[in-house]
Amino acid sequence: QVQLVESGGGLVQPGGSLRLSCEVSGIIFHFNAMGWFRQAPGKQREVVAVLTGSGDTNYADVVKGRFTISRDNTTNMMYLQMDRVKPEDTAVYYCNAAPPDPDLWGQGTLVTVSS
Repeated sequence: QVQLVESGGGLVQPGGSLRLSCEVSGIIFHFNAMGWFRQAPGKQREVVAVLTGSGDTNYADVVKGRFTISRDNTTNMMYLQMDRVKPEDTAVYYCNAAPPDPDLWGQGTLVTVSS
């Protein structure tokens, strides 16, 4: 059974940093493109960053240069390093396959950027 569990969210001040984690189980992790997605209050879910099985990365323009997606194939973990965060980064963050599998959405982890 495939399962994705996000963690690491919390309250962070503007300009600060946070690292989100995604524990992946039940799929051939290193063959699949994975991504981070987010949904802000009152908005649709959007893609934040994607990491392919070959190591290529793609970022939404609004986070490019501030966020870094990575994965550890030995531990089946995926990460999102968030630096120089802004209030508009406030959202629930989710990990999923890329493109996302509708059956794999988890509960996400809430990131709140506020002073």
